[in-house]
Amino acid sequence: MITLNINGKDMQVDADPSTPILWALRDNLNMTGTKFGCGAALCGACTVHLGGQPVRSCVTPISAAAGQKITTIEAMESDKVGKAVQEAWVKLDVPQCGYCQSGQIMSATALLRTNKAPSDADIDNAMSGNICRCGTYQRIRAAIKDAAKTIA
Repeated sequence: MITLNINGKDMQVDADPSTPILWALRDNLNMTGTKFGCGAALCGACTVHLGGQPVRSCVTPISAAAGQKITTIEAMESDKVGKAVQEAWVKLDVPQCGYCQSGQIMSATALLRTNKAPSDADIDNAMSGNICRCGTYQRIRAAIKDAAKTIA
């Protein structure tokens, strides 16, 4: 049994310590907002924050999360920066299929926590690990800039 702090709450997970955070969230805790995309940390659909930093939960074992805070997409609605990002996503019609969006939003939120006025290069760098098969990259960049104005 491992105790994980997820979205500010301590939760018990009965899983092998090598279990990826993604599967502990989805299978053990029924938190399905974080998506499985590739299983190899290449697409970013599974992005969560671990200790405030974006990580790929499909390859990060729960043992690495001991003593740290995990933040998932489910917490973004009650988070000032996360909410601003989500609202900008809707306002600028970013999602098409929506599958990658939780990971995109988590990466964008992490960027805006450390950089309140990101340049295009900053955005491209922060979002480079997130793939959108629908190709909404220009809208993603515009939404991040819109969210930055909201939280400024």
